[in-house]
Amino acid sequence: MASRLPGASRPFRSKFKLPNHNLLRWFPGHMHKGLEQIQARLKDVDCIIEVHDARIPFSGRDTQFRTLFQLRPHVLLLNKVDLVDKVKLKQLQVEQKLKEQGVDTVFFTDLRNFEKSQLLKEKILPTVTELTDSRPRYNREGLNEYNAMVIGVPNVGKSTLINAVRWANIKRKGRAASVGAKAGVTRSVSSKIKVNNNPPLYIVDTPGILTPNIPDIENGMRLALCSCVPDHLVGVENLVDYLLFWMNKRGYFSYVDFFGIDDPTDSVMILLTKIAMKQNKMLKVRDQSTNQFVVRPNLDAAASLVLKAFRTGQLGHFVLDDDL
Repeated sequence: MASRLPGASRPFRSKFKLPNHNLLRWFPGHMHKGLEQIQARLKDVDCIIEVHDARIPFSGRDTQFRTLFQLRPHVLLLNKVDLVDKVKLKQLQVEQKLKEQGVDTVFFTDLRNFEKSQLLKEKILPTVTELTDSRPRYNREGLNEYNAMVIGVPNVGKSTLINAVRWANIKRKGRAASVGAKAGVTRSVSSKIKVNNNPPLYIVDTPGILTPNIPDIENGMRLALCSCVPDHLVGVENLVDYLLFWMNKRGYFSYVDFFGIDDPTDSVMILLTKIAMKQNKMLKVRDQSTNQFVVRPNLDAAASLVLKAFRTGQLGHFVLDDDL
């Protein structure tokens, strides 16, 4: 949990303002095409496995998905749980709220360390087959194989899940699905990938899909903080500004000690300038008024340091959706 400073009682912003709301509009062509492909493949799908970021258990989860998949079992994996305040998850009754929204089963996972866990083999896959057998399979009734479709917003671990479950059950090395640190690596619905022999279980990978419009600024910024939207579209300084707002509002000041600055601040420019100078992140630029080169703080480099510290858990473990 992030540290608090008892003396930091100064007034901070109560509302976050984004300079340009259009920064959060990102629905590239492959997402529209992917949604159409998903709908076309549904008749051959027995179960839906949704992967989402545990730091934002509610933000970004599209209600359109719930309508599409309501006739099929729905398993939700809240991934990257190693970066989450688990006490806060329980306090917020996250699992109960998600089940009230139509999710059959919720698992908390850290798919990057799948070799150390038997969760995939002993819990998740048996749950998929059990839920499938408990409901009508319509045109797939009587088949001895199972097809699951993996869905979710970009960069939450869908492809990592497929590679992990394939390794855990049939010991296939190499990647069956492409994995990357940026949103939008998977561009289209894949062919079936076999991940289990007995019973035969296949998984279909899909591109990360967001809603065409993200009407709520905080919802969108939380998605972007968790890398579900490419950083360059929102701007790293804007992302750090929202993180600063979110932490200050809750009294979390771990950034002060971590980056070695004097006091909490409500100004992202002050924060990034101090960090750039502390970390010697400087730029040599030409001054337009004097035509001379001057050295200035590299604010983008400082912002990247802050985002990395947040995304790796160095600033603390959080549940960003603590007010939903």
